[in-house]
Amino acid sequence: MGGFFGAVSKKDVVLDVFFGTDYHSHLGTRRGGMAAYDESIGLQRKIHKIENSPFRTKFENISNKMQGKAAIGCISDSDAQPLLVRSKLGLYAICIIGLINNKEKLVEDYLFTNGGHFGAMTNDGINSTELVAAMINQKDNFADGIAYAQSLIDGSASILILTDDGRIIAARDRLGRMPVLIGHNNDGYCVSFEDFAYKKLEYADFKELGPGEIVELTSDCATTLREPGNEMKICAFLWSYYGYSTSCYEGVNVEVMRYKNGKIMAQTDRNNNVAQDIDYVSGVPDSGTPHAIGYANESGIQFSRPFIKYTPTWARSFTPANQQERNRVAKMKQIPVHDLIHDKKLLFVDDSIVRGTQLRETVEFLYENGAKEVHIRSACPPIMYGCKYLNFSRATSEMELIARSTIVELEGEEGFKYIDEYIDSSTERGKNLRKAICDKLHFTSLEFQSIDGIIDAIGLPADKICTYCWNGKG
Repeated sequence: MGGFFGAVSKKDVVLDVFFGTDYHSHLGTRRGGMAAYDESIGLQRKIHKIENSPFRTKFENISNKMQGKAAIGCISDSDAQPLLVRSKLGLYAICIIGLINNKEKLVEDYLFTNGGHFGAMTNDGINSTELVAAMINQKDNFADGIAYAQSLIDGSASILILTDDGRIIAARDRLGRMPVLIGHNNDGYCVSFEDFAYKKLEYADFKELGPGEIVELTSDCATTLREPGNEMKICAFLWSYYGYSTSCYEGVNVEVMRYKNGKIMAQTDRNNNVAQDIDYVSGVPDSGTPHAIGYANESGIQFSRPFIKYTPTWARSFTPANQQERNRVAKMKQIPVHDLIHDKKLLFVDDSIVRGTQLRETVEFLYENGAKEVHIRSACPPIMYGCKYLNFSRATSEMELIARSTIVELEGEEGFKYIDEYIDSSTERGKNLRKAICDKLHFTSLEFQSIDGIIDAIGLPADKICTYCWNGKG
């Protein structure tokens, strides 16, 4: 994943963009970058690796190194950005959020028809941001170029551009899979993935861009360059997992959605008369916690925290790229509260179950500390497909997904014909999937939120929400 923040003002905005970008640190852990425009200096840019230390520590003195009344910044889990690009459209800085599945074809088409070239990275890859810029540059203006690039991309791309005359151009991806929001104050405008990022900087809501909408921002006005499209497929995982709790997307607050989601899961368990004799309801921290609060409030079972994450040295932004190291760090974070674990029946709500590796270790940790039972609830349906739109999953193969690999164990690849049955807990295949995962990960019981349940919790029309990772319908 990734996030971006930009601002243009009558005053210097480098510190605003520094803090605004830092508020997106939960969305990416590999690269951080900023670019600024100043009339006397022109465009400036800084990029740093943030794999071993957060964005803030790498850019905290940025106001001594960069200045300007217009600036953009980004957090990225992929390529280094923003890039500085010189083209017939002028010199500009650009960053993107998204995923391009047909990257190689687009590169070949561009090289064949334009005779241009790309800077190759060490692994012979091409920076996705540079590719998007190359497509934009084939048109006579930014709006047409962005629309052209988005029409060719299989995947998604929200785009942020800073021009060499201090304008910002922002575009939400074609189907609105990610949010792009505009804020304003008396001195200018800002653009952000997360709305709370600008509210903390004393900007007020101005508008949320629609799918494919393109705007141009100056200190005086926000001008729509391309009207939004009618079709939207916003990612449901924004609410269930990677969105920050204080954020709102399409008018729906993340924290409130998670309470409602947990409430629906508790109602389902009560209707099915399962997991009613529980001592404590808990959340797998951090994003599982609000789902668990909703579950506890509805069920009447006391909420507690049987273990606490030690975050002073292992904050969420310190997520190692190596899976073995991630597992080790996850275990080191967990500090038990023995009085809330020993001889207790516990129900934990997690935001999702992807591979199940860390959750299995968490459950083993709870049993080692004396838990009598550990019931698991997933705040979203079984993940059957790797995301092909937002690059939020670290899975390198769909067979790493525990739901998918368990289906193969149960009936081979033939089982993929019955994905809908496996998602549904009322079917024989659905029951078999849950039992097999319970046996594998040592859960007392397991249930997933249904697709209807999570859509109900979000509260938007079903045809506006992307559910690809669960049922392949994007």
